[in-house]
Amino acid sequence: MSNNRRPAYLPIAIIAVVIIAITAAVIMWFKPDITRVDPENPVSNALADESESTLSTALNSGQVVQTTSAQNQSPFVTGLEGLPRSLTGTQVDGEIIIDENKQLVVTEGLRRLFDYFLSSLGEEDEAVIFARVESYIRHHTPEPAASQAVAIFDQYITYLKAIPEIEQRYGNLQLQAAKSGELDLNVVAQKKQDVAKLRQQYFTKETITAFFSAEDEYDDYSMEMVRIDQNQQLTDVQKEATRQNYISRMPDNTIKASITQQANLNELMNRTTQMQAKGATAQEFYNMRRDLVGAPAAARLAQVDAEDANFAQRFDQYQAQKQRLLNQSTDKVQIQNQINQVEQQLFNEAERKRLSGYAALQQQNIANLE
Repeated sequence: MSNNRRPAYLPIAIIAVVIIAITAAVIMWFKPDITRVDPENPVSNALADESESTLSTALNSGQVVQTTSAQNQSPFVTGLEGLPRSLTGTQVDGEIIIDENKQLVVTEGLRRLFDYFLSSLGEEDEAVIFARVESYIRHHTPEPAASQAVAIFDQYITYLKAIPEIEQRYGNLQLQAAKSGELDLNVVAQKKQDVAKLRQQYFTKETITAFFSAEDEYDDYSMEMVRIDQNQQLTDVQKEATRQNYISRMPDNTIKASITQQANLNELMNRTTQMQAKGATAQEFYNMRRDLVGAPAAARLAQVDAEDANFAQRFDQYQAQKQRLLNQSTDKVQIQNQINQVEQQLFNEAERKRLSGYAALQQQNIANLE
C-alpha cells in the first residue's frame, strides 16, 4: 500500500499553538446533492495539510503563473506523469466535488489537493506544478467545474505569494514576545485581521469558509488558551474551569473532538503519575482510564501495564545475574559471553534492543529520587 504524504498547515497563531502544544485538526465540509470526482479514491483521500508559510516562501521566489496555458500545450495529460521523488508512491490527497449541474463545490479537500502538488516545490518549478495541477483537474473534472477549480488554484498561488509580507511585518514582534515568555495577543489578532483582509482580496466568501474556517477556529482556540494562561488574576483551578467552559461552548465538530481527546490524554498522564505515586491498584487504574478514554483503551493500557511489569521483573533478574557474573570472574570475554546468554534466555530480540536505554532510564529515576 502506498504511503500518504501529509504536510502540515502552519496556523496563523503559530506561537500560540507551540505554547499550548496541542495538535491541530482539520474538518471536512460537504454540501448536499454532490458528486465526488476523484478516480484515485471515489471517497475522499486521507487528510493532509501543508505549511502555508513554507509554500508562501517557496512560491515567493518565482513569478505568478497565470491560467493561460492551453491543454494541448501542457506536457501532462493526467497530471500524474513523472511525479517528483517526494510524491512517487503516494496517493493524491484531497478531492474535487461538483454538484448536479457540474458546478464546483469548494471544500477544504480542494485546498488539500492543491497543497499535495505544491509540496513538491523545490523539486519542480512552479510553472511545471501549475501545468500538472491544471492537467489533473481538467482530466478528472467536467466543465464548468474544471475551469472554476483552475481559477481558484491560480488565486491560491497568488495569495500564498502575498503571505510573506505579512509574516515579515509581524515576525520580529512575535519573536520578541516569545523571548520574553509572553505572547502579545494584540499582535496576533492584528496579524489575523491582515490575513483575513488578504483572503478577501483573492477569494469568495464561500472559498474562504471552505479553505480556512477550520484553521481559524483552531487559531481562536489557541489564542483563548494563551489568554487564559496569561491571566494572573485567575487561580490554576479557575483557569482550568475557564478552559473547560470555552471548550464546552465550541461547536461539535472534529476540532472539538480532537481538543477534547488531547485534554483527556493530558489528564490521563497526570492522573497516572499521581496514582502511581500513591500505589494505586490495577483496578483503580482501569476505572480511571475507562472514565477518561473508554473501556477498550483502558483494557489496552492494562495490558501494556502487565507487559511492562513483566519486563521490569525480568530486567531485575537480568541485572542480578549480570552483577553476579561480574563479581565472579575477571575474564572479560567469558563474562560478556555469559551475559549475552542470559540476555537471550530472558529477552527476545526486540526487547534486547531496549536494555541499554531501559537501564539508563532506571539510573535516571534513581538519581531523581536522591
